[in-house]
Parts: sequence; C-alpha cells; structure tokens
Amino acid sequence: MILGIETSCDETAAAVVSGEGEVVSSVVASQAALHARYGGVVPEVASRRHLELVSPVVRAALEDAGIELERIERVGVTQGPGLVGALLVGLSAAKAIAWARGLPLAPVDHLHGHLATLYLAPDPLEPPFTCLLASGGHTLVLSVRDRGSFEVLGSTLDDAAGEAFDKGARLLGLGYPGGPVIERLAKEGDPRRYAFPRPMLQDLEREGPNRYAFSFSGLKTAVLRAVRAGADADRASEPPPERERPHLARGFQDAAIDVLVAKTARAVEALGYGTAMIGGGVACNRTLADRLRERLAGRARVSVASPRLNTDNAAMIAAAGAWRLARGERSGWDLEPRDDLPLPGLSAAIESVR
Repeated sequence: MILGIETSCDETAAAVVSGEGEVVSSVVASQAALHARYGGVVPEVASRRHLELVSPVVRAALEDAGIELERIERVGVTQGPGLVGALLVGLSAAKAIAWARGLPLAPVDHLHGHLATLYLAPDPLEPPFTCLLASGGHTLVLSVRDRGSFEVLGSTLDDAAGEAFDKGARLLGLGYPGGPVIERLAKEGDPRRYAFPRPMLQDLEREGPNRYAFSFSGLKTAVLRAVRAGADADRASEPPPERERPHLARGFQDAAIDVLVAKTARAVEALGYGTAMIGGGVACNRTLADRLRERLAGRARVSVASPRLNTDNAAMIAAAGAWRLARGERSGWDLEPRDDLPLPGLSAAIESVR
C-alpha cells in the first residue's frame, strides 16, 4: 500500500492506493468556499488551512481504507509545482510519516500526477498518447511515450485555462470556482451574440515555438471590454445584467474551447498516436471533451479520467509515487517544495512534431 498526500493549491488530499493500482480510499477537503469571497486562492489562507486539515485528512483516508498506518509501505507526496507554503505542509507531513516508520518517500511532480490518473485500475491506459493537461495552474499539450516521462509540446504564456475560467466568471459576477457555472450558463447562451478572439490560433499555421502554445489573457480582456461596453458609464465596474451573462459565458467558453481543441487535435495528427487524453480540472467540462471527440472522430480515441480524479487529489500522487519508487527513485529527508519544476523536453518535442 502507498499513501499519497497532495497540498499544492487549495485542496488538502490523502489517498491509499494498492500495489495493483486500485484506489482503496481518496479523501479531498476543498477550500473553494473559503476562497470564494476573494474570487480566487489566497496563498497564505490556503497554507494555514492545510495545516489544520492535513492530519485529519490523512486519518480519514486510512479509516476509509480500513487499515492502520502500519499497513502503509510507501509514501508519495507532491513536491511541486504549486504554492510553496501549501506544498511545505504536505511535504512536512509526508516526511514525518515516512521518517517515523522508515518508509521510502517519493517526490511527485504534480503534472505527472495528473497523467497517472490514467494508470489507475480498473481500466489503465497505456502510452503512447497525446495529452491536453488543463487546470487552474497549467495548460499544456504533452507527448506521453511511457509512464515515467512526458515531453511538452506547448504551454500557456500567461493564464492557465482554468484560471481564465475563474477570472471570466468573476467578471460576469458568477463567483468562484468559475468553470462549472460558466459551462452551465453557456448552454443557455447565443453563440452568435459575442465573437471573442481565439488567441494564438493563427500560430498553428506557422513553424516555431508558439505552434502549440496558449494565451488566455487577451480573451479575458475581451470579455472585460464587452462587459464595460454594455454598462452605464457610472456602473462600468459592476457585473453585466443577468440576461447577458449566458451569452457572455457562451462566447467566452466557445473561444477558449476552440483554441484548446484545435491545438490538441493538431498535435494528435502530428504525433500519430491513436489516443488523446484530457486531464486536469478543466477536463470536467463536458463540452470540451465532446468537441475534441468530434474533431478527432475516426482518427483517435479521446479518454477522460473520472471527474473525481481530474481535479486535484492524492490518488494520482500515490500512483505517480509508486511508479517512481518502482524505478528506484526515492527522496532523502532534505526534500524541499519547488514551484519551478522544469517542463522537460520542450525544444526537442517541438522539433519532433513540426
């Protein structure tokens, strides 16, 4: 059994995964309601809440698994990227547990964790595949050739996709987190009402490092301008009227998804893999998955992990940690959090798919 601990942002999570890759238990304590008043995650608030939650969450994961701590044989923990203060809480807890019992400790890249969700039972996916990893902290197109590594074809130059959904929702007065409410409202919106830009879509037709790159800050600015254009001069800072919100949500979501789908599909075609995967919190958006399936019909199968494993959780960290330990990789007690873990293989990967 391996215990996984995840505290990279605003979810305090612990999970127990068996040697066969079965999720025995997974407990996630979300701080979304706590940060909703601020319209986003406040790092110091998140860190303090992790301190309060990490021990109870670990105990709950063990209780749900029906085992004592003595049954745990290995520990995996998120090292980064993420909020340094938040990561430090999880690392300290994991190191204490592993040191006290002499257990091997595996530091896990959060991005590897998201990929590892597909390696869990009962239906593990085997590489190679193309992956769109889109969350509140990351937006990446990846080439995954084996379980232990990936190559980055392109990443966001500013906001991540999930962050853009959250900021867009804030502009529309919809609260936090923004992804679910934008998707719900967009179903009621007129797709012709607002034609927002598709940032960097034109780069798909050009050779260079931006072919598979993303940028969402301009889209966010376009939404802001549309909101202000429809407001009275003395009320320009207020959210739009309720009747306009579904149409603005639809315009925003269509623009974001068009770019995500186009760049992912082009990477799938260039790499020639028969499977595409969507991971991260944005993968919970069914419209995104449906449109990618439509685009790749007859070319590649599109796989999406279950919603409970797409958002941040510790089962994915346990799975990735188990893989690292199986390869003989383990950490010493000087392990520290990192918010700058490198994205491997960017230049080489770009050359390989031109």
